[in-house]
Amino acid sequence: MSVDAKTDSPIIEIAGLSKRYGSVTAVDAVDLTIRRGEFFALLGPSGCGKTTLLRMLAGLELPTEGTIRIDGQDMSMVPANRRPVNMVFQSYAVFPHMSVLDNVAYGLKVDGVPKAEALQRAEDALALVKLAGYGPRRPDQLSGGQRQRVALARALVKRPKVLLLDEPLSALDAKLREQMRFELVNLQESVGITFVVVTHDQDEALSMADRIAVMDHGRVQQTAPPAELYEFPRTKFVADFIGSVNLIEGRVEACDDGHVRLSAPGLAAPVEIEQEAGLPVGSTGWLALRPEKVDISKEPPAGIARNTASGTVEEITYLGDISVFHVRLNAEQPLVKVTIANLDRVTRRPFTWGDRVHLSWTPTCGVVLAQ
Repeated sequence: MSVDAKTDSPIIEIAGLSKRYGSVTAVDAVDLTIRRGEFFALLGPSGCGKTTLLRMLAGLELPTEGTIRIDGQDMSMVPANRRPVNMVFQSYAVFPHMSVLDNVAYGLKVDGVPKAEALQRAEDALALVKLAGYGPRRPDQLSGGQRQRVALARALVKRPKVLLLDEPLSALDAKLREQMRFELVNLQESVGITFVVVTHDQDEALSMADRIAVMDHGRVQQTAPPAELYEFPRTKFVADFIGSVNLIEGRVEACDDGHVRLSAPGLAAPVEIEQEAGLPVGSTGWLALRPEKVDISKEPPAGIARNTASGTVEEITYLGDISVFHVRLNAEQPLVKVTIANLDRVTRRPFTWGDRVHLSWTPTCGVVLAQ
């Protein structure tokens, strides 16, 4: 299988794509470009339209409106079996009555590839997914992770330009899911083709994808690399869906010179955040603040600190590597979460229930959102 370097040239171009089922709009006017050789993720909650979008790419659903171009070709009149894509389904859909080798070679035989060539290509595909020698086995003799690799080999053996994966890790246990994330990334890099994966699991998307499109109610809310989505969300939905976040509602007091000042109940004074986006003075804004970026102490922060708040520890969650402290600022705001890495082997917590604590953070540690 050839390896193509990642480029900025598009392999998939989606314009004005919509899908309606009667009065229900599953996908709503999506515009999206996916680059050649990219590992791309469609991320969002159940019912957001991500799987419907994937099925339209595969040709299993027809758009109500809009266009899909794959490698420069309009897919409007191209049936699913003629598209330069292949799909790995959530259930893997391997044939239980066939051997592993026959499962992988099946699509090639249907396409009329000579038997000897089909079997050799199937053997090569199994070696690629680290299943060399497993050809004679039946699917019921394999683990869940091995069956997933068989499904991947069967999709890759036809040498598609794009591989579509629908929740590929959801049927696996937690440890195997983590292992398979790395294997999928390594596999994608070795074959060099574009992977488009659908998932509702933010950890999967963040750890695997070059870029992520976050979807909600059929629309793409934001498309960006993982770190940009996490650090610079553009909407409340993206901030809340990607990772853990504190959302503190307040009033925009000023927005100039690359700074936004926000006042809110429970804050010692208006907070100041470095960001360029203009927000109308007097409008409602939400401070999005990641828990690990907040400092917590029993004493007020030394010196002059603009971004501070005080409150009482109401809840504590121990997660092994970190502890999460939930701090009540006042009755008008939700609990503020603060995470602390458990770096030392001690069982005593630095803070306990009912402690009065002080919170602080730097102007670069948050973002103020208008919606």
